[in-house]
Amino acid sequence: MIQGTRVRWSFTALITMGIAAAAIPSCATGNGGDQSPLLDTTRSAEPAPETFRVRFETSKGAFVMEAHRSWSPFGVDRFYYLVRRNFYDNTKFFRAIDGFLVQFGISGNPSISNVWKARYMPDDPVAHQSNRRGRVSFGSLGPHTRSTQLFINYKDNTNLDNDYAPIGEVVEGMSVVDSLWKGYGDAPPRGSGPDQDRIFAEGDEYLKKDFPQLDYIKTARLIK
Repeated sequence: MIQGTRVRWSFTALITMGIAAAAIPSCATGNGGDQSPLLDTTRSAEPAPETFRVRFETSKGAFVMEAHRSWSPFGVDRFYYLVRRNFYDNTKFFRAIDGFLVQFGISGNPSISNVWKARYMPDDPVAHQSNRRGRVSFGSLGPHTRSTQLFINYKDNTNLDNDYAPIGEVVEGMSVVDSLWKGYGDAPPRGSGPDQDRIFAEGDEYLKKDFPQLDYIKTARLIK
């Protein structure tokens, strides 16, 4: 979500997922009383190719994203890991603001989303690329708090460049991204869209009941 220029989680949330739940801490703030992030330096887990493409089949059609590891090594490695495990399948575009951005990446299954809620990765340098229209970046709560949530820029959001390192860009189907449902607006208190805390707690049950028009990702697959 955005407070000032930071893309935060609903003003309180922005990340997700899980495979080996027993091995992953579920705390949201770090180690014990220490409020510093608990960093996952394994990048979860394999290094990504230098460049690769992912095809997103959505409820509005398909778009293709090209990722560049040189832009954001930790971020691209995490994205590659998640895509290879079908993490983004059936996830909603839960925050879409006309002329700003569209955000996604919280699992509809709370047992998965809360496993990944604090599996943070280290930040990457933000100076390499700009958040221009069509660029894709991980959201965060602050320094070293990226996990699974991504946003696609609807316009040139250069004001985000000091905090968010793009991992890639939409190279086909940006018209599909533009067409995603925006009727709910931003999250409370700035809009009537989904509350991310409730997405983490209640998952798709909450979204389907209260926000039935949200578009979603059917599948996200590497293009071979």
